[in-house]
Amino acid sequence: MSKREEFVEAMKRQLDEMNVQIDELEAKVKTEPEKYGAKYDEQMQHLRASSQAVTKKIDEIRAAGDERWEALVAEGEKIQKALVHSFNYFKSQLK
Repeated sequence: MSKREEFVEAMKRQLDEMNVQIDELEAKVKTEPEKYGAKYDEQMQHLRASSQAVTKKIDEIRAAGDERWEALVAEGEKIQKALVHSFNYFKSQLK
């Protein structure tokens, strides 16, 4: 497996784990809509959009040529970290 394939697989695994956590959080929010309200629906939409952005970046890295994919790695990591940060912040607001 190439370095690029290893990176993409690791990033995809992390995204899959994050999506499971987002699904769990969304289920919690949906159980008490009167408690969490529209503000949390907006946050869930933001998390889903961020997740889709990571998926798009993974696809770009996969499709990039050998010399270009490494330049995309930093962007992919930045987007993924932003998703994790947003998730953790949102989760902390639910307590």
